[in-house]
Amino acid sequence: MIRGTAFTELVGCRVAIQQAPMGSVSTPSLAVAVAEEGGVGTITALGMPADHLDAVLSEMVARTSGVLAVNFLTEQVDADAVAVAAGRVRVVDFFWSDPKASLVELAHRGGALVCWQVGSVEEAQSAADAGCDVIAVQGVEAGGHVRGMTPLLPLLDAVLTKVSVPVLAAGGIGDRAAFRQVLDRGAAGARVGTRFAATQESGAHPAYKQAIVAAGLGATEITDSFAVCPLCATSPRARVLRSCVDAVHNLSSDQAGETVIGNQRIALVKGHGLPPSVNTTGHIEAMPLYAGESVAAIETVEPVSEVIASWSSAGKETR
Repeated sequence: MIRGTAFTELVGCRVAIQQAPMGSVSTPSLAVAVAEEGGVGTITALGMPADHLDAVLSEMVARTSGVLAVNFLTEQVDADAVAVAAGRVRVVDFFWSDPKASLVELAHRGGALVCWQVGSVEEAQSAADAGCDVIAVQGVEAGGHVRGMTPLLPLLDAVLTKVSVPVLAAGGIGDRAAFRQVLDRGAAGARVGTRFAATQESGAHPAYKQAIVAAGLGATEITDSFAVCPLCATSPRARVLRSCVDAVHNLSSDQAGETVIGNQRIALVKGHGLPPSVNTTGHIEAMPLYAGESVAAIETVEPVSEVIASWSSAGKETR
């Protein structure tokens, strides 16, 4: 049997896995599924006004007694939305901005714990100094927007010597062997994106899921080809499947397609940064198919329950 880690004991989940926020891919249904299976399910609040976020979280909390998290991206953070999230979920999560004690204090006042994802030892120390309860360290193997320049394992080792709070490992973790490796290395858990993008509950477009499954070793790269997005305004570095980089460069049209967010239909220009969801139409192959180096370990689209069950059987016991 698996015993808890410092992360599971702190946040109250059963399995030391946080599902990474992935925009339209990490739907409320995906987050709820992960929470129901004992992990931490996460949605992103980017672009959501406080009242809309409150409604979304109210519905999610009614569907699960598991642990949920809300992620805030970039320096443009709505304080009202942070307060709403802190009152609804266990973890308020930040990325793609410098750690700020004022935001940590705001979330703490609402009763939530705070996790900050970082890409360097210096940023991890800053997050600890700001009062964060959990730090997620992202290696360059990660899919999506990549903060730092260092591979995961050396970064994890270095951060563990500098901070005393639980540390999650992120980047290239696509199977239980990789999960166990980071736990054995001293991580209190893993933050996982690509493996959950290729699950039945994911909001990813079916062609996107199949592209992840079909990809093999060396099938991803960090690019600035999808720079029309708020995160890329500061640093256009995102790891995607190499096939979509070739496809967008060969796309003759200025329009890649369109998608629906809420009740709004949105045109997607060539090079936009929104990953294709089930509501997206057009040149899916030429859209940002965010994926980490973990794609080499992903062979099927599975239910969340099967992924977490197989991984949790390989967890590390603490004594």
